[in-house]
Amino acid sequence: MSTNEIQKCLFPVAGYGTRFLPATKAMPKEMLPILTKPLIQYGVEEALAAGMTQMAFITGRGKRAIEDHFDRSYELEHQIQDTDKESLLSEIRNVISKCSFSYTRQVEMRGLGDAIAEGEKLIGDQPFGVILADDLCTNGSESVMSQMTRLYMEHNCNIVAIEDVPESDVSSYGIINGKEIAEDVFRVTNMVEKPSPEEAPSNMGIIGRYILTPEVFATLRSTPTGKNGELQLTDALNTLAQQGKVLAYRFKGRRFDCGSMPGFVAATNYFFEKSIRD
Repeated sequence: MSTNEIQKCLFPVAGYGTRFLPATKAMPKEMLPILTKPLIQYGVEEALAAGMTQMAFITGRGKRAIEDHFDRSYELEHQIQDTDKESLLSEIRNVISKCSFSYTRQVEMRGLGDAIAEGEKLIGDQPFGVILADDLCTNGSESVMSQMTRLYMEHNCNIVAIEDVPESDVSSYGIINGKEIAEDVFRVTNMVEKPSPEEAPSNMGIIGRYILTPEVFATLRSTPTGKNGELQLTDALNTLAQQGKVLAYRFKGRRFDCGSMPGFVAATNYFFEKSIRD
């Protein structure tokens, strides 16, 4: 095993993407492109940059395009062989050559916690990363997952990525409270899923990046369903937080909520302007 203890990254991709209908009626929302690259590829490349080479996907009906994307397309490659178009496949070929991919289905959508629980058969008894492709994160020097992996190597516990969110938006996030033990690193004492502004313990919202220990699977099995009748990952992590086993990290970089139209457009504009500068 390499010096990076975390080899696997889990991608929950079973959601319907209803905010982007009708575009997502027949296409997975994770395949929506920011410029020429789908959201899911950005996520896999981030995991790979952090030293993770085993990608595990929790899929659902209608998600076959994700499997096809991370596979060879012999007919296409034959058609563009020895043309100026061939170089356009260099990035995805690099990902395919360096990673393995496994898939299982979430038969019923019962929340993020349920999706993570389904991942146990792919993850086994190992620490692992979790990336929600809707949250597109960028940082020129070091990816968010690389930052979190480095922190895990120091503390060996569950880590959630956080950012400060406007008070008006706290009801859209899992919100943490905790004690700052180092710059931008908090020992979590309490976590609440989508609280009202009056109930929120802070304005530090969890975004779609996690490093989890395998202990989370047993904790999820004993966690009752919570908000909206779903199994909430936040509730399970709150149990572990009471045991001092969860850190929150205010990451360095920028995050785009590509599950929303404004965030998707902002990400497109950002990466377009970046492509011109580069």
